[in-house]
Amino acid sequence: MKTLLKGPLCLVLAVSSLGAQNTKDEKASPGGLPPLIDRELIFGNPEISGEQLSPNGKYLAFQKPWKDTRNIYVKGVDQPFSAARLLTTETKRPVPGYFWTRDSKYILYVKDNDGDENFNIYAVDPAAKPAAGAEAPPSRDLTGLKGVRTRIYEVPKNDPDVVYIGLNDRDKAWHDLYKLRLSTGEKMLLRKNTERISGWSFNLQGNLRLASRSAENGDTEIIRVDADKFTKVYSCNVFEQCDIIRFQKDGKHAYLVTNKGDDLDLTALELFDPETGKTELVESDPLKRVDFGDAVFSEATDELTNTNYEDDRVRRYFRDKGSEASFKWLGEKLPGKDVRRISVTNDENLWLVVANSDTEPGETYLFDRTNHNLTLQFKVRENLPRGSLAEMKPVSYKSSDGLLIPAYLTLPKGIPAKNLPAIIFPHGGPWGRDVWGYNAYAQFFANRGYAVLSMNFRGSAGYGKKFIDAGNNEWGRKMQDDVTWGVKYLVAEGIADPQRAGIFGGSYGGYATLAGVTFTPDLYAAAVDLFGPSNLITLLGSIPPYWEAGRQMFYQRMGNPTTPEGKALLMERSPLNSAGKIKTPLMIAQGANDPRVNHAESEQIVVALRDRGFPVEYLLIPDEGHGFARPVNNMASVMATEKFFAKYLGGRYQEGGTPKVTARLREITVDPKTVVLAK
Repeated sequence: MKTLLKGPLCLVLAVSSLGAQNTKDEKASPGGLPPLIDRELIFGNPEISGEQLSPNGKYLAFQKPWKDTRNIYVKGVDQPFSAARLLTTETKRPVPGYFWTRDSKYILYVKDNDGDENFNIYAVDPAAKPAAGAEAPPSRDLTGLKGVRTRIYEVPKNDPDVVYIGLNDRDKAWHDLYKLRLSTGEKMLLRKNTERISGWSFNLQGNLRLASRSAENGDTEIIRVDADKFTKVYSCNVFEQCDIIRFQKDGKHAYLVTNKGDDLDLTALELFDPETGKTELVESDPLKRVDFGDAVFSEATDELTNTNYEDDRVRRYFRDKGSEASFKWLGEKLPGKDVRRISVTNDENLWLVVANSDTEPGETYLFDRTNHNLTLQFKVRENLPRGSLAEMKPVSYKSSDGLLIPAYLTLPKGIPAKNLPAIIFPHGGPWGRDVWGYNAYAQFFANRGYAVLSMNFRGSAGYGKKFIDAGNNEWGRKMQDDVTWGVKYLVAEGIADPQRAGIFGGSYGGYATLAGVTFTPDLYAAAVDLFGPSNLITLLGSIPPYWEAGRQMFYQRMGNPTTPEGKALLMERSPLNSAGKIKTPLMIAQGANDPRVNHAESEQIVVALRDRGFPVEYLLIPDEGHGFARPVNNMASVMATEKFFAKYLGGRYQEGGTPKVTARLREITVDPKTVVLAK
């Protein structure tokens, strides 16, 4: 719940749980490939998604389309989905996130304005009835501010009518701390943020105990919050991590994830004493392969029940025998799948779990732990033909300097993996990572006949401090080599046709796409960039004010534009400044309201290519930000991408689309001749 509005530095190109009807395009095809899967089945509007169990165990909330837009519904746990009641009536953009209050009295949700990421918090009473003539009960805007980004810091257990939030209405760069009372909407200012505070931590009794401060040099400082003063009790440098994740039930000690010091490469879970600043190791990866992942706590006892590590696949280690027995039983009932607990009741007798895999987008079950009853609620994308989906395999290869790069390879099903067209698919961030599991784009491209490679290049998170630091000042250099050597790996294995390699990605993956066609102009036969930065100087000059806490991290890991050396590095590695080298067919898609990668980043390179007479395809979506939330917009982008790659790489292509998507694609397609750069 605390991370609902926490802005990540990366875009993960994931698609919601989708469902649609089979169409005539899903027919048998020659050459051994499975039938062509209608793109609506993968990227269309979800039938059911975003399910959450109420803490009292009486209700199940979920999202499904209402007037073609994903909204929140609620039903009794024992009721059929057909009996669900509509709670929200958004018609423009899907509800991006919601959660139950701890007393099950309200559902809180957030929304922004056309992707600008300035979120407000809304509350709806799931037991309320609609007013006369209305289709849903009224929602209350609890924050009611324009141009302000709300953050949720804590939902305390001791007072379910309270949420602690941050508002940057006074200072766009820093959030002041407020106590928000849900029943009345009253906001009480608790702390004015004049100390560069980036986060606040409360103990389980709802008492403010700690804060995280971003120092001028980029260091992170953990501050003890006393009644009359702040006291620094721990710190780590700009290249290290030290994050408070939760207090222990005693209210005195906090769980800390850190890799501070030369003796720690992988992050570890430690117990931290705010009074003394001392730490005690709780756990790090027993296999010494990856960073600490997640800590899971019991809602009933507040004890640590298990820890998770994201390796080639998820690994779990248990500290609670009851949880271990439950997961073992679920694993036997759902073999070969990754079973995740997504919500639980306060007494933990009921779990809502999802089982998925690389070829299973998700099965949601209600698990009664007392009676060992497992009841299927629904299958995500029920009409998606599971038998046509392709296996995702963990692989690795060496880069230009011998560094081993972990990756995931998805090969088309039913045909030999020889001399195939290939899609190189670097992730966003770049300080994120790819994981094993169902990936909509990987399955989509594999079904069209492409080999798909997603690599965790140096600078990716999760593999230790040395691995992420190896990406420092290497945008477009060794980080790009890691992508390039992925192509060489596929060619050397005989999997990919060297003349038919394409590259595709969003955010940093979009930058890697542009860097690929500028710095290795002979490598790719086609490229599609989704909202990738083309000029690293202008990117850093336009980052949102509320990212001020991370500015020095950007400077230290990318290059410092305030120094001659850093500016020269950023200019050299900006694809815009090498646009004259591009010879690869290129398509670019961009959200007009993107607060992270301003639309000028796309338009600069569109104009540069246009002015040298090089063709470029450009989509500008007026009601989107960093990522395409409206299914019709995402579908139009996918349809254009599919046709583009088919033209230049020779993969399969589904002709046409729905009238709505086809019309939308015409609306968002921009003639490069009409693009005018803003001053």
